[in-house]
Amino acid sequence: MRIDINADLGEGFGRYRCGDDDALLGIVTSANVACGLHAGDPEIMAHTYKVAKEHGVAIGAHAGFPDLWGFGRRVIPFSAGEIERLVAYQIGAAQALASYAGHRITHVNAHGTLGNLSETDKDVADAVARAIFAVDRNLAALTIARSEQVRAAERAGLRAFSQIYADRAYTGQGNLVPRSQPGAVIHDGEQAAARVVAMVDAGALITITGARLKTPIDSVCVHGDSPHAITMARTVRQKLEGAGVTVAPFGSS
Repeated sequence: MRIDINADLGEGFGRYRCGDDDALLGIVTSANVACGLHAGDPEIMAHTYKVAKEHGVAIGAHAGFPDLWGFGRRVIPFSAGEIERLVAYQIGAAQALASYAGHRITHVNAHGTLGNLSETDKDVADAVARAIFAVDRNLAALTIARSEQVRAAERAGLRAFSQIYADRAYTGQGNLVPRSQPGAVIHDGEQAAARVVAMVDAGALITITGARLKTPIDSVCVHGDSPHAITMARTVRQKLEGAGVTVAPFGSS
């Protein structure tokens, strides 16, 4: 079995830094890099892509709402067409800076509120998928497992790879527990890693109710802005490899 470990990186802005991206790039196998709207800027993007290439880490565009103050986690009432163009804009920026750094964008992943909306809202999910296809139909969609994102990518003719979250809890219906609710975020690395191994072994999401919801699992996400991100990513990787799993970028052979 092959499983990717990804992290959301490049989420600083200007002189402000968010997390230890260089250290995480020595652990993960793919990175979703902020494209300048919810976080990130050309300097951070180019540096992150350069270091990712040095470590053999695959890179993707982490597209979010234009919301630096709210870190892309506030609902902004964009139309589906506006979302489509915002995502296309960010993919273009990612491709340009990746090329500048000598690397190549392989996938697109929706950040924050854009990700949450496209998890359950067909129109938003379709807008994101259409943007990816319009810019480069060879890009993959890194999707929340069992979500509208998966179905939208398939409708658009994109390759879809399903991810689970090491540090997020799931509702009984298989959706992410909102961050505003207790227990939504898992901070203990050992607990998160054991849960990931159990889900990979079962081929299913394990919910807060104990239900096991079948799903393909191609990638495991560890949020790079967490204070425990490095320890958690390292522990998840060690536990997966200890269980006989090959850790490698999704889509690689």
